[in-house]
Amino acid sequence: MRRREFIGLASAACISLLPLVARAQRTAPARVGFLGGSSSTAGKALYACFLSELRKLGWSEERDVKLEVRWAEGIIEQYSQYAAELASLNPDVIVATSTPGAKAAQRATARIPVVFVAVSDPVTSGIVASLARPGANITGLSNFLPSTTAKLIELLTTTAPHIRRACVLHNPGNAGKMLELLELKNGGKAYGISIDPVEIRSNEDMEKFLSARSPLDCDALIALQEAITFAYRKQIAEFAVQKRLPTIFQIREYVEAGGLMSYGLSFCKHYGRAAYYVDRVLKGTPPSDLPVELPAAFELIVNLTTAKSLDLTLPPTLLARADEVIE
Repeated sequence: MRRREFIGLASAACISLLPLVARAQRTAPARVGFLGGSSSTAGKALYACFLSELRKLGWSEERDVKLEVRWAEGIIEQYSQYAAELASLNPDVIVATSTPGAKAAQRATARIPVVFVAVSDPVTSGIVASLARPGANITGLSNFLPSTTAKLIELLTTTAPHIRRACVLHNPGNAGKMLELLELKNGGKAYGISIDPVEIRSNEDMEKFLSARSPLDCDALIALQEAITFAYRKQIAEFAVQKRLPTIFQIREYVEAGGLMSYGLSFCKHYGRAAYYVDRVLKGTPPSDLPVELPAAFELIVNLTTAKSLDLTLPPTLLARADEVIE
């Protein structure tokens, strides 16, 4: 074998062993902070999606990685509190969910690597400099929901052509939701549908909304994906059926809970993909070298049982387009 070929093969072998060497050199498990937007109960399924992928990448809890988890329960102020708390523990990386979570982690540390997930538009929100070159100590995955939000209006009109006014549950403290609300308003203009924003800042606001006995001044309901609405997805679906309101959401979990339709990315896969970023960071890749990832596919989920409860006859063309029909 020629000397140059031998050197090239030896170098390649050394590079391939670097992650194993790096892990072998650790005297203690890597420390990962996780800032969840929901409560531990509401967020456990998506958190499990993240853990599952982390295990597939070879990181087992306690042996290879120690997780510090905090749940903000949808309360904007608690994101900052828990982000600062996690940063004070000096972990190897912090995973921050949602736009408020990512911004809180950004404020809490300029040194500890941060991987975000479920952020609507990280550039517009000022979290990264650009998708290709995030810069600083933060990168991750954008759900890019603003780009698909207007599609919700189109799908609603396809299902229920009579709709003229849609109520939209959103948290005004979440910058990502405000971007999506703007897209809904623009989309509504194209279809002659007015958008009525309903502010939900806390569990108390949600309970008040769901207990209201007076009829809503709208004929459809949209609940933007956010920690509070996610925690109440089953109650929202039941409320909408009771009020005879067609509904559409941004992720399938709401439809599985009884909502009419959803259009958006798979959040389980989205959270799972965050494990890849954590793996890269723990193996030594700076966040600034990891471009922000956008979703590659979106899915339309339809609940036929709910449609029947609302006396809606769904067009065959819509059912044919659906990635899944729940019966």
